[in-house]
Amino acid sequence: GLLAAIAIPNFVKARTSAQKNACIANLKQIDGAIQQWALENKKATADTVGSADYTPYLKGSQLPACPGGGTYAATTVGVSPTCTLSTAGHTL
Repeated sequence: GLLAAIAIPNFVKARTSAQKNACIANLKQIDGAIQQWALENKKATADTVGSADYTPYLKGSQLPACPGGGTYAATTVGVSPTCTLSTAGHTL
């Protein structure tokens, strides 16, 4: 019982940390896809971007899923993409 009381919170913390790190990696991948799209299409920093614009530049041509259950959003070329779980540390 004592061992479980110590181990379970550590497992939960490790899982949460892994989800956060995977989300940040996804945000970096999305940002790179947006930057590649903007470069190829001669877009300025303040131009708007939709998911259909940069999705072909992602692996498998699909928007990755946040492992924590959040959703990703990106609207402007010069602004980092966001996750709805940004309050949990899912930020770029």
